[in-house]
Amino acid sequence: MHTMFTRLAVLGLLAAPLLLASCDKDAKDYELEGAVPTSSFSYQVSTTEYPATVTFTSTGQDGFLYQWNFGDNSRGSGNSVTHTYTRPGTYQVELITAGRGGTGISAKQAVVIPDVCTNAAFSKLVDCAGSGTRVWSFSTEPGAIVRESATGTQLSSSTTLNNCQLDDQFSFSNSYTVNYESAGQTYTGTTCGASLNRGGSFVYRPTSNGLGQIVLKGKGGFIGLPDSVANKTYDILEASDTKLRLRGTNPDGTRTVVTLMPFDATAPIKRLLTGGTSKTWMIDNKADAPITVGTEANPLEYFAGVKAGELPACQSDDEYTFSMSNVFTYDAKGETFSAAAGYTCKAPESGTSPMVFGPSAGAGLAQFTLSRAGSFIAATDASPTERVYRIMEIDDKHMVLRAGSGQNGGTVFTIKMVPK
Repeated sequence: MHTMFTRLAVLGLLAAPLLLASCDKDAKDYELEGAVPTSSFSYQVSTTEYPATVTFTSTGQDGFLYQWNFGDNSRGSGNSVTHTYTRPGTYQVELITAGRGGTGISAKQAVVIPDVCTNAAFSKLVDCAGSGTRVWSFSTEPGAIVRESATGTQLSSSTTLNNCQLDDQFSFSNSYTVNYESAGQTYTGTTCGASLNRGGSFVYRPTSNGLGQIVLKGKGGFIGLPDSVANKTYDILEASDTKLRLRGTNPDGTRTVVTLMPFDATAPIKRLLTGGTSKTWMIDNKADAPITVGTEANPLEYFAGVKAGELPACQSDDEYTFSMSNVFTYDAKGETFSAAAGYTCKAPESGTSPMVFGPSAGAGLAQFTLSRAGSFIAATDASPTERVYRIMEIDDKHMVLRAGSGQNGGTVFTIKMVPK
């Protein structure tokens, strides 16, 4: 037993130097060998298009790993990298270089990204002077869409656009995003079809004429009419606070010129009210409570209305016509139901009045004001002084108006109407 123990002890003593040698070798494997890397870089700003890109290249020595801090809360890696800055300004850029001898940190360099908002066309496109985002829609004037040959010969020109085109919205922001909202349907060139709503990004390219180009990134983006062109490019022909004209090339080589105007949220409401040109409405005598009277908080407070079919004949046959040219026409069809005459039929009060159409001052989608004193809708005592009518609901087949502003607890008339 003693002999066996002695032998094991000897073997242990012989093995110890080997273990120590092995540990020493492993430690040397992790030692830093070589010069500490120097960290420096050069850069080149490209302004041939926006958002601007900057190419950074390491100019240091003895490194093999590169970590970039671009100064805009983003990072990158690589000996040479290209970074896109979506906002103008001065950015402090730093490079950390790692090598076998350790780590080197460069001096920070100030990289200046120019402000493309100094370009007048881009500034108008995205509303640099305002919110930084501008929403455009088709012009309502004839010629909003013009198709021409590759050499510029006009092939066709639009007259009145379809409603599913007129409610389209194209939004451009100064952070180079673009968004298309169809508001229901997209016109494909022959008919109104499924919505092609989409968002994406765009590139702005300055050109020698000062107006520049818009490039929609990816496939399927479009302004005006959809097609299959990838990265579709539009020449800016005109850009102001009130008009944007763009020209794009189609897959067949022809070109399309579209004219846009700043989107008016009330414009689709006005088209429904007027049918795009002129539209006649009547009180909905087939509905219960076609006219009610109350306050904004309780529209039924003073009069909850009559049942369907119970309106006086001289009131139910009245016609109210609204035109896109802001003219309101009332046709009494023989007699007018008059509050001033004791709520009876009396001599007709037919006539026309200019109207002012715009955003609703209170609850409602939009409103119009009848300019002529004595003008009214449905009831002669409905908003006799203000002559303000707010559109609470509207589509192709029905409309709900509210006469009166409802301010300070004032009386309001709620009127249900249908197309003639």
